[in-house]
Amino acid sequence: MYASVQLLSASRQNLRLLTLIRVLVLGAQAGAVGLAYATQLVALPWLHLGVTLAVSGLICLATAFRLRGPWPVTEQEYAFHLATDLLIHSALLYYSGGSTNPFVSYYLVPLTIAAATLPWLYSIVLSGLALAGYTLMLVWYDPVIVPPVDRTTMLVYGMWLSFALAAALITFFVARMAEQLRRQEQLQAQRREENMRDQQLLAVATQAAGAAHELGTPLATMSVLLKELRQEHRDPHLDEDLALLQSQVQLCKDSLRQLVRAAEADRRQAIVEMNAREWVESVMQRWHLMRPEATFRFQCLGRGTPPRLMPPADLGQSLLNLLNNATDASPDDLEIRLDWDAQWIKLTIRDHGAGVPLAIAEQIGRPFITTKGKGFGLGLFLSQASVTRAGGTVKLYNHEDGGALTELRLPHGSVRA
Repeated sequence: MYASVQLLSASRQNLRLLTLIRVLVLGAQAGAVGLAYATQLVALPWLHLGVTLAVSGLICLATAFRLRGPWPVTEQEYAFHLATDLLIHSALLYYSGGSTNPFVSYYLVPLTIAAATLPWLYSIVLSGLALAGYTLMLVWYDPVIVPPVDRTTMLVYGMWLSFALAAALITFFVARMAEQLRRQEQLQAQRREENMRDQQLLAVATQAAGAAHELGTPLATMSVLLKELRQEHRDPHLDEDLALLQSQVQLCKDSLRQLVRAAEADRRQAIVEMNAREWVESVMQRWHLMRPEATFRFQCLGRGTPPRLMPPADLGQSLLNLLNNATDASPDDLEIRLDWDAQWIKLTIRDHGAGVPLAIAEQIGRPFITTKGKGFGLGLFLSQASVTRAGGTVKLYNHEDGGALTELRLPHGSVRA
């Protein structure tokens, strides 16, 4: 359905351009007829030409009013307008010398427009109509009586003027029509990619909801058992390990509870406002509880007051995934830098791991693509989806001094504020 709407929209834009071409050509034709009438260089059926030009003007006016309405412009209607232009041109040629008129080459302009904007079947039909009109003009037309000397001069200059007019119309207007179609195709491709990503996100979210529901019971059981083990075994070394395990289990339970709270808060739009530094530090605090083995340096390079924002919960989870990915690559000496300007909030994470393998560099960010021996390949995919929804970008680079550099960019206005 979306593709159909886009094609109809492209036909509407092309019909607007075609109407503009009609107006320009009508002005040139009326000017030429008026000049010939004023100078009386040739004898022409002025009444018939005037009526034909008037009909062409009425068609232009009717098309302009039609385009003001909400009805979609179909390809059939657009092809009908091109056929009408061919018939009007044939009528003008009939009353002004037929195939001997140098403006007979204008037949090529509607045909070029059709070839650039319509399917091949319409182009074939319109080509047949133009060829039939040209063929009839070879034997059936109203001849123009012109002195031999004037005939040669008028033919040469008329051919030049006809070529100049056709070249200008084809170069400018047909190029714009083709560009409009290419833009529509790009929008369709972008929309298809977004639909695929949304379907993948829906599948992941469904599985995550089921997993969160199922994990509650085993985590509660593990928490109880760890408490009993700590009470039964008083070994200081064992107690330290059990305490770490218990804190990790509690962190998992807190993450599940936060997942439920975040979903409810997002439904109610109950999102807390904070500045960019506070948001980054809050996520880093949670990350360091999850990954106590990581060592890092955090620098805030932005000048002035940090921009304020209202980040949704999934945006914080995206940053947490990026920090975890960097920790998996190399937990030692991570470099985290926050910067901003008038438009963007920029966060970079530098690790000293092996970097991004070139063989799968272009696939990073797709679901189930991972550079690690463990994991599911969903972290960066979910991060990109959340950041893209907020209007930002996530990019990974291989740093020139080794390791990988993750860059997160968020525009001020796109994050809910």
